[in-house]
Amino acid sequence: MKKRLISMLLAGTMALSLTACGGNGGASDGGNSAAGGDENTLVVYAWDPSFNIPAIQAAAEAYKEKNPDFVLDLREQSGSGDIETAITTAASSGKYDSLPDIVLFQDHWIHQYVSDYPDAWQDVNDADIKWDDFSAEKLDYSTIDGVHYGVPVDGGTVITAYRVDLLEQCGYTIDDLTGISWDQFIEIGKVVKEKTGKYLMCMDGDGNDLIYLMLQAEGVSQFKDGKPYITENETLKRVVQTIVDMAKEGVLLLTNSWSDYTDKAIQGDQVAGVMNGNWIIPTIEKVEANSGKWEITSMPTLDGGKEGYASNGGASLYITANCKNTELAKDFLAYTFGGGEGATATYDNALKNGGVVSTYIPAGQSEVYNEGVEYFNNTPIYADIAEMGTHVQIIEQSSYHYTCRTQLAAAIVNIINGGNMDEELKNAEDQLNFEMGN
Repeated sequence: MKKRLISMLLAGTMALSLTACGGNGGASDGGNSAAGGDENTLVVYAWDPSFNIPAIQAAAEAYKEKNPDFVLDLREQSGSGDIETAITTAASSGKYDSLPDIVLFQDHWIHQYVSDYPDAWQDVNDADIKWDDFSAEKLDYSTIDGVHYGVPVDGGTVITAYRVDLLEQCGYTIDDLTGISWDQFIEIGKVVKEKTGKYLMCMDGDGNDLIYLMLQAEGVSQFKDGKPYITENETLKRVVQTIVDMAKEGVLLLTNSWSDYTDKAIQGDQVAGVMNGNWIIPTIEKVEANSGKWEITSMPTLDGGKEGYASNGGASLYITANCKNTELAKDFLAYTFGGGEGATATYDNALKNGGVVSTYIPAGQSEVYNEGVEYFNNTPIYADIAEMGTHVQIIEQSSYHYTCRTQLAAAIVNIINGGNMDEELKNAEDQLNFEMGN
């Protein structure tokens, strides 16, 4: 409730600007609607001009093969928060005519927004979409009470990328880091640090995603039956202890901020390995001097003997209550992102133009996905990522995912600095329960 009230207060400050950007689409409400005004136009909100916007534009070009008169009115937002605010603003007034036809929405937030504002959305259950051809874990976000609301765009399948040239200096290959335990990872990391001076992994210490990723690779969540699952979660305790051990052994670099993580640790050449959603690839590639020196594989697991898989981030497209051309919207989504005749062109160009890796499983079979990537030693990393995404386990999600991340990240820093693990985790759980109103 606290989060919702804050969101609504923020929404009020943006209401006028959101209405203004709606234009005069010619809808029956007198021109205040942000949705498309004719039978061939769809208005879509998205936020990243170098990532998901090119993917949606690729879909529009593909759909024109079927409907030459189709017009995509794509309106760039400054961030995903703008879209969340737009939904909250419309819902607080009980009028949805300020919304576009379709919005791109973050996976981790959609359950809360469908629950809080059920009248803001139209489901796509009857769209001609090949649901069985998507990663089950990805669809779990956008399927609520058995009803499909979203159509996947990008996935956050986790890659573990290593500098194979540095591994070779230490007597290892990437195969030596595949299917191993975290204890084995630590031992290899100690050798890498001793011989090269570089950490085998890094992560933003404030927004520490490692806990979530390592837990998902074990098939375990931070939540259970809608409540925090921390102090009684033995797997989580093992994960936290492993992270603390990695940091203390000089294997893991926990940075002070996101910019330190991307600019200093990764691009500053301080590390021999990076683990995160595949969207981290462009950050790695900015260091041109390291082209051909990287390869990717799966994650370690607590006990080893198997490969670990997780996902971090991603978004889907949702039809709003204000969409008057619902059939056009469903057909557009089904023909492109939904696995229709335009799917190959959509996903190939989304990858080429925006670096978007799909969770639509057949996409990984295309020639574009199977091309060797020079930066990653000419290996077909995108086909590999598409295949890895099929193995990511479904775990319980919560709209308090990021609140939990903040509390656990702080707990880990405190433990590294000498705090008691049980006490720090209890404090994190108490804080999370407070935020959730439990």
